[in-house]
Amino acid sequence: MRHYTFPLLGREFPVSTPERPEDLAHFIAWLSRQTQPVAVDSETHGLDILSGDPEYVRMVQFGSQEEAWNIPTELGMSFKEAARTALWMLIDGVGITGHNWAAFDAPALHVHLGIPYDDLCKNAVDTMLCSKLVDPRAVQEGGIGSSLKPLSDHYIDPTAADTQGDLTAVFRSLGLTKAVGFSRIDLWHPIYQSYGGGDVLLTARLRPKLENKLRLLGVPQRLVDYEHEVARICGHMQIRGLLLDQDYTRRLADELGEEEATQTAIVRTYGVEKLGSPAQIAEALIGMGESLTERTAGGAVKADKSVLSALADMDLYGNRLHVRTPNPLAVAVIKAKRAGKWKSAYADNFLTSLDRNGRIHPGIRTMQARTGRMSVTNPAVQTLPSGDWKIRRCFLAEPGERIISVDFQAVELRVLAALAGVKRMKEAISLGRDLHSFTAELVFGPDFTPKHRKISKAIGFGVVYGGGAATIQRQTGAPMEEVKRAVAAYHRTYPEVRRAANRWQREAFSNGMVTTSVTGRRLPLDRDRTYAVTNYQVQSAARDCLGQALINMEEAGLLPYLRLPVHDEVIASAPAREADDIGRAIGKCMTFDLFGVPIESDPEVGGRSWGSLYLPDDQRAAHDEWYANAGLAT
Repeated sequence: MRHYTFPLLGREFPVSTPERPEDLAHFIAWLSRQTQPVAVDSETHGLDILSGDPEYVRMVQFGSQEEAWNIPTELGMSFKEAARTALWMLIDGVGITGHNWAAFDAPALHVHLGIPYDDLCKNAVDTMLCSKLVDPRAVQEGGIGSSLKPLSDHYIDPTAADTQGDLTAVFRSLGLTKAVGFSRIDLWHPIYQSYGGGDVLLTARLRPKLENKLRLLGVPQRLVDYEHEVARICGHMQIRGLLLDQDYTRRLADELGEEEATQTAIVRTYGVEKLGSPAQIAEALIGMGESLTERTAGGAVKADKSVLSALADMDLYGNRLHVRTPNPLAVAVIKAKRAGKWKSAYADNFLTSLDRNGRIHPGIRTMQARTGRMSVTNPAVQTLPSGDWKIRRCFLAEPGERIISVDFQAVELRVLAALAGVKRMKEAISLGRDLHSFTAELVFGPDFTPKHRKISKAIGFGVVYGGGAATIQRQTGAPMEEVKRAVAAYHRTYPEVRRAANRWQREAFSNGMVTTSVTGRRLPLDRDRTYAVTNYQVQSAARDCLGQALINMEEAGLLPYLRLPVHDEVIASAPAREADDIGRAIGKCMTFDLFGVPIESDPEVGGRSWGSLYLPDDQRAAHDEWYANAGLAT
């Protein structure tokens, strides 16, 4: 047995690490004496926990508030069996406390120790989820953050040792980067062992602090339980992953590289040597006769994406606006940057994220935003280009299956109508009207044009997402005066929206600048951005519609088909003969009533690839035929 310590609260807390198989009996005896939930953590060779490497977990740590044990599973089967036995004892006994448990440690232990994921989650509390329900803000937003170190500093001991920082220094002294340091550092390094034990000591002490804080703040226990259920369901999708069409992805990477080089060469013909230099781009544009009036906080002439898009006659999504002649330099800069980003962030990233079975496992952060909105990262599938098929074409349904996409129908506007009680919006929804066309008719009259509908759509989303007239003007290309008149007309048409925003702001001012969502989620407001209260209320409720829908899907037996939640959409894979029925079943789970407003969904069944859903019908047929001829359809 080796013995280490972790300094905390002016004391040295014991950290024990069995060195020989016969030492493990002392660990099991200690565990059997525990009467409170035990904190569990794992140390791995890196962040690629779902790589399929059976030796990826180096150590599993167990801790109470007074003592920690590190079980070095990399030493062999007897140590792995002791960790398995201990986990089962906790699952069936006092329970588990973990930090980032559902998204990291439970999947890692499921894959590498063979314990069913649901069992690892059924009697566990994730302190990261609890911390986000107390304060969802990131550190840079004025919050505590959700990482273990800042939470421990705030709730336990601000002078606690920063063993992670110490480890980083050790990695540096050994000539290792942080990415490989956890894999290559010696198992018995005292800082590594102290770090492992310290994490569970801190987690064990953090749980009661957070649970008490949740009670004091009046956060409903049902919301805590709900978040754990959503995280568990998303963990299943993360473990399952998505199949990647590797040959296509490699070709796409090559094509994007060629496009970047071609467009960069065009940019250089205008005297711009550095694509990443806004000053050079601005100077060249002014030399071409363009008038650039916007400036950065530092006083430099702005040449960012919004400025370039307007000059290229595009909206921020790359769609043509048809309000001016496109500036060729602005067009080339946008295309060059887009190709470079798509290559590195998507195609190249997908290929380097592959596991041994040709899958990627995007991380699903179930409460990433302040509003609770989910995010999908590593790789960032959440940020795929809107409406584009080329990147999504990289991902495949299972052999013999088809991709399904089920999206909420205008969920933000429906949620706004429900929460604010917007009478005319609710009438339009009940009549099955397109809300953007309905708004355009009320604002601009029965002879409204497609341009008017576009403005009305931008205003509707601007109200929901907190965008002002300038943002709407950039998105639509409409004259500013027309935008301002339309915004004023919008609020005359839907007066309940502004009344609800005023009410939510008053409630926040009387509640320490916190607005509470319809589900009881605390949403802190910034004093200089109180106008964002509508966005927070709507986005949070829309996210909880998705979370409840996922729970509905599991109850309906649909979890095995689910692959990914993306914004307000669920991606699934189902056998070709059942795909239509599965799509409708998922759609049914995403259909319910919210304060008298129907939340509805739009199921769509594609071909073998996700990208097929974005192709015209004639191209989709050719897409399916190609897969059949290539022998990939079954």
